[in-house]
Amino acid sequence: MATVMPDPRGTQDLQQDLRQATALLRDGRHDEAAALAARLTARLPRSRDAWLLASTVAQQCGRFERMLEHAQRAQALDPAHRGAELRLLECLLYCGRPDRVLGRLRQLEAAAGDDHSWLCKLAEFYTHCTRHDDALRCYRRALELAPDNTDCRFSLAAALTASGDIDGAEDALNRVIEQQPDDYDAYRNRATLRRQTAERNHIDAMRARLAAGVTRPAGEAQLCYALAKEYEDLGDYEQAFAMLKRGAGQRRKLMRYRVESDIEAMSRIAEVFDAALFARHAGGCTDSGPIFVLGLPRSGTTLVERIIASHERVASLGEINDLAYALMRTAGGGGKLELIARAAQLDFGLLGRRYLDSTRAYGAGGDFLIDKTPLNYLYLGLIQLALPNARIVHVKRSPMDACYGMYRTLFRAGYPFSYDFDDLARYYAAYRQLMRHWHALIPQAFHEVSYEALVEDQEGVSRRIIEYCGLDWQPACLAFHRNPAPVATASAVQVRQPVYRDALERWRHYERQLEPLAERLTAAGIDIGCAV
Repeated sequence: MATVMPDPRGTQDLQQDLRQATALLRDGRHDEAAALAARLTARLPRSRDAWLLASTVAQQCGRFERMLEHAQRAQALDPAHRGAELRLLECLLYCGRPDRVLGRLRQLEAAAGDDHSWLCKLAEFYTHCTRHDDALRCYRRALELAPDNTDCRFSLAAALTASGDIDGAEDALNRVIEQQPDDYDAYRNRATLRRQTAERNHIDAMRARLAAGVTRPAGEAQLCYALAKEYEDLGDYEQAFAMLKRGAGQRRKLMRYRVESDIEAMSRIAEVFDAALFARHAGGCTDSGPIFVLGLPRSGTTLVERIIASHERVASLGEINDLAYALMRTAGGGGKLELIARAAQLDFGLLGRRYLDSTRAYGAGGDFLIDKTPLNYLYLGLIQLALPNARIVHVKRSPMDACYGMYRTLFRAGYPFSYDFDDLARYYAAYRQLMRHWHALIPQAFHEVSYEALVEDQEGVSRRIIEYCGLDWQPACLAFHRNPAPVATASAVQVRQPVYRDALERWRHYERQLEPLAERLTAAGIDIGCAV
């Protein structure tokens, strides 16, 4: 996303104030930063940078409408400045206006000329707007203009993966690695594209690269995860887990994360969203249409999403942030616990309408739109209050497979609890506790799907999902792997294959190595032998 860019028309005092405001935001001193930004815009009303700073401060304070107004002022002062343009597009997304972003993107793309870097930036925003075909077009055009640009080719590979062109993605990543051998993320992405074989793999080359030493902080983790995937494909589980443990440990060292923060938030959600709150509030936005597919990552949510989205009346928006953005616009800013507390006092009808307006603005078509954001399970009570006619599908998976599935995945962003056994076990226990709360409080609000049951009885479970969503049965829902729609999740390759059993109890290949995780889960009261 865009960052504040220096304004050559500013003064030395302005630059000092900008640095001070940035430091205040970093330290969480939002009120002081807001006061400083207000003084700056009053003193320098024609300074692009002052308004960009004011926009950033307003965002941090949860004042989204003001954030957008300030970004519009900055862009109007300097229409040719790309940093201001990108900031405006970002603010429009936060304010639930992807339609305006898409309209502007088409204009900017038409005027992009031969600037490949600008085309790549526009492609990123097309992706944020779930327009993967448009993003792919921009990346292709950018690469034609700059065939030696490895960043552009890497992004093209990601877009090709989302669109289902796995061979094209692999070829692109091979060329990235040839041109830029220390692009370690390319090794990781390439390893996930297909099942490696004894005759065709990259293990020796990656071991040599790892032994030579990495040149980027995240490089060791990326190479280790790539090696773990390829070793597992070959059935060398000892080497696979050794690489996985090394990679996860390295990833965890680079993060500043305390699982206690997430545990406290889940506990507070259960306290705030209680029976008394539901007794006080009824109604919400009664429009029909949204379908939420949620649960822990790597639990089968993408598979369930593809089954539903294969119905002709359904379109999927994938993993989007619109519910969180609508919540912040309605409740205001502040810390995590403060936001949870204010959520109980919301106008839930307004929240529901804002969410629906935002998702409809993507122009995806379909009578029903899917929001497949896994961690929306945190908002399950909020969804029920704001959108009582929404369909909610919670996907669950056996504890050890769920935890191992997360542990073996190097996520690009989010899910920081997944790289350490203690973090994983404690987070998983808190998740299960919150889901028990939702079961007791609003059991009628959601439909639960077991990943294991779906694999064992694909048609029976799929029919029940479709029926719950209020749809007539269509055979295409069993042929979800033929659905050509883009997929931009870690399961992008797997869901283009029919249902397979290989992932059931995959963790047992590492039963000895995962014993510490099993012990922690058992100590937390989780029955690891239970299939759900």
